[in-house]
Amino acid sequence: MFQSVGFDPALPPPVILALAALCLVVVVVALWRGLAGWWLRALAVLVLLFALAGPSLRREDRTPVPNIALVVLDDSASNALDDRRAQLDAALDGLRTELRRLDAIAPLEVREIRVTDAGADGTNLLTALAEATAELPADRIAGAILVTDGQIHDQSALTSFPAPVQVLLTGHAADWDRRVVIETAPAFAIVDEAVSLTLRVEDLGAAPETGGMAVLSIALDGGEPLDFQIPLNRGVSLPVTLTRGGANTLRVSTPARSGELTDRNNAQIVSINGVRDRLRVLLVSGEPYPGERTWRNLLKSDASVDLVHFTILRPPDKQDFVPVFELSLIAFPTQELFMEKVDEFDLIIFDRYKRRGILPNTYFDNIVRYVRDGGALLIASGADFAGAESLYRSPLRDVLPVEPTGRVMEEGFVPRVPLVGERHPVTAGLGTHAPRPPAEDGTPGWGRWFRAVDVVARGPVIMEGPDNTPLLVPQREGEGRVAVLTSDEAWLWSRGYEGGGPQMELLRRLAHWLMKEPELEEEVLLGTGDEGAVVVTRRTLGDTIPEVFATSPSGTESVIPMTEVAPGRWQGRIEVAENGAWRLANGDLATTAVVGPPAPHEFRDPVSTGDLLGPLASGTRGGVKRIEDGLPGIRMVREGRVADGRGWIGLADRRAYQLRDIRQVELAPAWAMLLLSASLAVAAWRIEGK
Repeated sequence: MFQSVGFDPALPPPVILALAALCLVVVVVALWRGLAGWWLRALAVLVLLFALAGPSLRREDRTPVPNIALVVLDDSASNALDDRRAQLDAALDGLRTELRRLDAIAPLEVREIRVTDAGADGTNLLTALAEATAELPADRIAGAILVTDGQIHDQSALTSFPAPVQVLLTGHAADWDRRVVIETAPAFAIVDEAVSLTLRVEDLGAAPETGGMAVLSIALDGGEPLDFQIPLNRGVSLPVTLTRGGANTLRVSTPARSGELTDRNNAQIVSINGVRDRLRVLLVSGEPYPGERTWRNLLKSDASVDLVHFTILRPPDKQDFVPVFELSLIAFPTQELFMEKVDEFDLIIFDRYKRRGILPNTYFDNIVRYVRDGGALLIASGADFAGAESLYRSPLRDVLPVEPTGRVMEEGFVPRVPLVGERHPVTAGLGTHAPRPPAEDGTPGWGRWFRAVDVVARGPVIMEGPDNTPLLVPQREGEGRVAVLTSDEAWLWSRGYEGGGPQMELLRRLAHWLMKEPELEEEVLLGTGDEGAVVVTRRTLGDTIPEVFATSPSGTESVIPMTEVAPGRWQGRIEVAENGAWRLANGDLATTAVVGPPAPHEFRDPVSTGDLLGPLASGTRGGVKRIEDGLPGIRMVREGRVADGRGWIGLADRRAYQLRDIRQVELAPAWAMLLLSASLAVAAWRIEGK
């Protein structure tokens, strides 16, 4: 039972105060005039003011309820490093014993909350505490005890708490770790031009002295790493040169050192999209014909292509007595193009070109050298490729993937894609671009061509002509690439003859394959992260592939089962993959796949610290202690008192209760107060009258 006196004024408090002031003036005047009953008048005034204040006696029937203590346990990955999980378990056993002891003295309800990783968001410890607090009455919360390594990632989720917050730190004061930090990295870079990355290797915590230098390795697309010696704890700019277009994956790492907490943050992954500044293409047409404009339209449609086009309008052997200076708008700069500046071109195309003495063998020798050094050459041949003026009769024969038999086939045929063509990225899926369904024998629904040169192929045949003869043959030669199209009638598809066909798509893919665009590589291993899983894609021209090995960010190696989902295209998947950088290997191929952040929040800074939770603890009169110094005792303190001391932590005794019943008794009935006040006033009048 709890009793208290309450007031329910009959008039607003300012009015009562004004009446009191007025009555005080009257009493003072009576005292000044020497009236004998002034004190009775003062009592009468007090009785009236007391009545107007509405006093009452409040009686409450209360039932005490237990205080609530919250114990929040950090079950994140960083709190499993070293012996932290054992520290957490030992601390939990000790806390349970201490809290049971307090419960025997005064009722105490304990609620345990376990917090795990929140994926890419790290450890949201305070968010979990705030959510648990929102479900409880604030006047019953005695405090919160957080058992954690202090590495949280939601510091702004809770800035105040209605009771003391106590932090018990796992880990050790002597913990240290080394990590790689990428300060700046461009999203795009021009191929074959150096780009700078700003990187830093830093030591965290109580790191031992190492001389102030560290080794940093940069590996591009799973290749051999380049090692650099850089100063510790200082950003440095290092040059990186991309060798191909498209997405380039760089793995930046530093070797693990004995004694550091983890090597999960010793590597970072950077993805830079390589773009070519300008693609320079040299197109040499042997004579005007309808297909010439097809090539020109294709190459000019790409804004990133600089096209240099020459057409032989008049062969040297033509004698019509027309002055040479009237036959050309610009001289054919053969010396400049094929000797001095040939290496500046990304692709050279000979379209229906035959030897007429314009280009001597020295120029062709230089083109052979250009191809083997990494250039690209495409021969779109006509009927002359089978004759004595064929480019095969030049030094180019050393790099060409076909040999003409001398026969020209002039008959209608529909190009076909053999099995190896279905696997090759240049011709894979071309059948889906047909204007009509394929025939019963599998012939694509394309329009016919009417001329092709019979050749013997020395490379993979990815398109076939009449009688299954080679029609399109690509091949790698040294560091470069060569392709031969044995027909000059691809332009019929662009004109829509018999429905046409995917001429623009075919020639675009072929040109981009020759210029080494990464999405058209025939032997490639790709890895991507997909909503917590690793998706592995292997493209090949072969019938089978070796086993694909995956190494997780924590170092566990496994074999990924691969399934052929399309000709030459294999896929595998690792479900519920660990966050971080996965290394994939398949024979001579290697790549990296990133799931979530390459270095999860949990391992960016794994050193145990109280800096993040210290402000919240001190702001609620709690404290931060290390478990390695011994588990503190727990005591109850009065609300508002300091709850942290040497060897102990405190919980606030909130003395909460449930209200069962309220009874209220009026202390100043109006009729009694009026009668008493009137009696006092009459008595004062009688005394003063005598």
